[in-house]
Amino acid sequence: MNKSRRIFMLQTIAAGAVVTGALLPKLAYAQSTMLTETDRDAVALGYRVDSSRVDKEKYPKHDSSQRCANCSWYQGRSGESSASCALYSHDKLVSANGWCSAWMKKS
Repeated sequence: MNKSRRIFMLQTIAAGAVVTGALLPKLAYAQSTMLTETDRDAVALGYRVDSSRVDKEKYPKHDSSQRCANCSWYQGRSGESSASCALYSHDKLVSANGWCSAWMKKS
């Protein structure tokens, strides 16, 4: 194999690795589904898709300002409507407006 062919092959492999690395996180996110209030883990932590629907008697420490979006477990960026949560399965997304009993103020 001549030198220019080797260089071409190495560049092609490197470009393929870069493209694959850029696309994999997006593909993983595309396969995620929303966590539902009836999922086993959600039930265990009292997860609600809408923080305003939390049972005040069952969770007296809940405050209406507490939402997944301002929780330290939430892994989304500001303005996203949903994202993954460190407490739940990696293929499940929580609502930014949701809440669960493990809510902890983001520092």
